[in-house]
Amino acid sequence: MMLTRRTASLWKLSCGQSRFLSSSSFQYARRQPDEDEHPSTNIPDNAPTLDENTEWLNSLEHTRGKKVNEFEELDMLPENTYEIKERSSIDSPETNPDFLSFKLKKMKKTYGVIGKPPLDATLSNSFFTVTSPASDYFIASSPFSSLSSKRRPKADSTQPFSDLRVVKLKSGSGGNGNVSFFRDAGVAQGPPDGGDGGDGGNVYVMAVPELSSLHGIRSNYIAQDGSSGQAGQLDGKNGADVYITVPVGTHISWCPDPKEIRSILKSYDDKVFHIKAIGDTEVSVIPRFVQFFRESYEIGKGWIFKEKDEVYHSEKHYFVDLNEKVKGFDRQRRYSELGADIFPLDGIDFPEPSKEPVLLLKGGKGGMGNMHFLTSDIRNPRFAKVGRRGLAQNFVFELKLLADLGLVGFPNAGKSTLLRAISNARPRVGHWKFTTLQPTIGTIPLRIDQPPFTVADIPGIIKGASDNKGMGLNFLRHVERSGGIVFVISLGSEQPVDDLEVLINEMGEERMADKNVLIIATKADLEGSFEKFNELRTYSDKMNWKCVPCCAMKKENIERVIELMAECSGKLVD
Repeated sequence: MMLTRRTASLWKLSCGQSRFLSSSSFQYARRQPDEDEHPSTNIPDNAPTLDENTEWLNSLEHTRGKKVNEFEELDMLPENTYEIKERSSIDSPETNPDFLSFKLKKMKKTYGVIGKPPLDATLSNSFFTVTSPASDYFIASSPFSSLSSKRRPKADSTQPFSDLRVVKLKSGSGGNGNVSFFRDAGVAQGPPDGGDGGDGGNVYVMAVPELSSLHGIRSNYIAQDGSSGQAGQLDGKNGADVYITVPVGTHISWCPDPKEIRSILKSYDDKVFHIKAIGDTEVSVIPRFVQFFRESYEIGKGWIFKEKDEVYHSEKHYFVDLNEKVKGFDRQRRYSELGADIFPLDGIDFPEPSKEPVLLLKGGKGGMGNMHFLTSDIRNPRFAKVGRRGLAQNFVFELKLLADLGLVGFPNAGKSTLLRAISNARPRVGHWKFTTLQPTIGTIPLRIDQPPFTVADIPGIIKGASDNKGMGLNFLRHVERSGGIVFVISLGSEQPVDDLEVLINEMGEERMADKNVLIIATKADLEGSFEKFNELRTYSDKMNWKCVPCCAMKKENIERVIELMAECSGKLVD
């Protein structure tokens, strides 16, 4: 049977894809399927009777009204989320007419689609193929990340700070079903009573206002596996879930294995990642979600045998008939996994504290005990099912500070001195380049009847920063969420206007879009600063930006600076 792309998309939505309707509310939008939609959820409870087992097994011959063998293309699903390929002509819009470029707003990077699902796609080929070079994945928090801890420069701060973490997450595997039989006085071997395995633990994340750094995030989180079932119809215990707390302002995105990324970048190989993805509707021409695949047992496999082995049972007609029916159950499990194991290509944002934990990876389902396989043909089932495997993926946790204004300027332009003068923040101040090694947030109070505003001081950027020179662009993420940009220009420079133009070019149009802009000319006490300020103000007037001089070290004209910064932040109320 050929499953149409429309049918495949509708199936994916019904199985859990709809939980990603939007980045802010996807965790609440997940659709819970009805029991009559998924016969596999109607597994008889503990102590199922022969009639209940027979009815359930017979129901497995059809899946959503379709015969089980019509969905055999599930056996041919891809094994991995991505492959590493040599870059070729198919990865280029110049040589491949079917190549499609698209940009995701949150990630601010361009993807390419080299494969689109055909209209008559089956489940095994209903995926987009997204191409992405290794250089697209930002997995180092600073240009000093490759240095040893002794050689790496240290920030002068009593508060440890980290704004980027690469984390490997793994959900728990389901516990195995149990093979046992009821025993009592005078009863040598009664009916089967092996319990089901417990479900593996899930991995959740939630944003909390108490945190301001990612330094406490570990590199690995592993949810607990479910326990195996026990005799006496006792189901195994579900594995413990993992809950990860992050600061408000964190963005989480998926990435391939960091070791493979570094290996490609280090060897300078011209290779790209080919990633399997899906769209958000049946007629989507652009993928929106990465599709994950579990390394679990094949359909029709995953049996646990007691006393006799698989070869023995595979020659018995009663087991062969049973296995054909249980294949329908395996396919239903794989349906459910495929629909739930997706993640937005542009990641998940946490711009405010979480109301509920957000599910990142779902644990594997527990295996069935032998009590479910009692039938008129099988009175003593000496077999059970193993649990489904968990899911392991890598993610980038990226903190983007939530400040009303971002200070942008060259090293030694006076940003940190300015922040000390206008707020209660105490960033490191010096006369050498890159004094600021980590972002600093300062809070500026206004009148008692007005709310304060916050300012982020980030490490200085230099000309060529967009070509990975210096260290500024590594921290520009912290001004992306701000409502305004404050360019701090030193009047001690020979050409302040040229400095401003360099900063504007390095920032880029996307980061400047829809933001208020203010120019603060520091070191106004130096000789010749009046003429330079007039040139800077003439340039700012052309851009319709306000410009104000000050001497932060002597705290001259600071009140006017605070007033204009409050206006730029939108917090000033008349």
